[in-house]
Amino acid sequence: MSDIEKISVNGADLAACVDGEAGKPWLVLSNSLACTLESWRLQMATFTATHRVLRYDTRGHGRSSAPAGPYSMATFAADLVGLMDHFGIDKADIVGLSMGGMTGLGVAITYPDRVNRLVCCAARSDSIPPFVDSWNTRIAAIRAAGGMQGVVDFTIERWFTEGFRAANPDAIEEARAMILACDTEGYIACAEALKGLDYKRSLDTIKAPVLYVAGASDGGAPPAAMKEMAALTPGAAYVEIAPAAHIIPMENPEAYNAAVGGWLSGAGLK
Repeated sequence: MSDIEKISVNGADLAACVDGEAGKPWLVLSNSLACTLESWRLQMATFTATHRVLRYDTRGHGRSSAPAGPYSMATFAADLVGLMDHFGIDKADIVGLSMGGMTGLGVAITYPDRVNRLVCCAARSDSIPPFVDSWNTRIAAIRAAGGMQGVVDFTIERWFTEGFRAANPDAIEEARAMILACDTEGYIACAEALKGLDYKRSLDTIKAPVLYVAGASDGGAPPAAMKEMAALTPGAAYVEIAPAAHIIPMENPEAYNAAVGGWLSGAGLK
């Protein structure tokens, strides 16, 4: 991995790194809540074969700062575009997972001229009451426990299928460490922002080609919801990956890389 640098963007100091050859098309990766830029490590060989890749830690995560809230979905989109401006990126492909996928939707809707293609993975586009209730429950659990240990077990169970958890203890420990290292107040500010998610009504305005990627066993961003998002987005493609729950790139990198890498390279879905 290339060196990580801190970049002041939109009131936050964001940790970012660039990999891949200069001159290739740009690809920006946006991570899930409670993940870091390292969560994409199993994709880097595939993505750098065709792209110059910018990864970053979302505010409140990893090496990035955690400014006091409130945050909003607009904050996350502006952060991503601010990083593009810093690196002189006029237009990029964007791949986002969960909160990162929602961020990608926000950029495609609000800054349409900055997006070449978008891959939206394991994400929702609206904040329905059970979604809001889930975030309220998690925030309360963190407050009660005095830290991320209040949600780590629940999060691991939501992120990965039971079979993967049993067979891959090292990967589970890596994920657990990412969750526990997340800044508590940064996580809560991000969760509060997600409660305001309201992109579903604007999906029909997206001009960029979009690929929606669902994990077949994902309870947080279920395939049915993502199929509906694809149907509402002009010309969008959809792929479902199994076995996988929420953090698809870590659980099933082979299938994920084949599908997303193929689509980004112009070879179509595999």
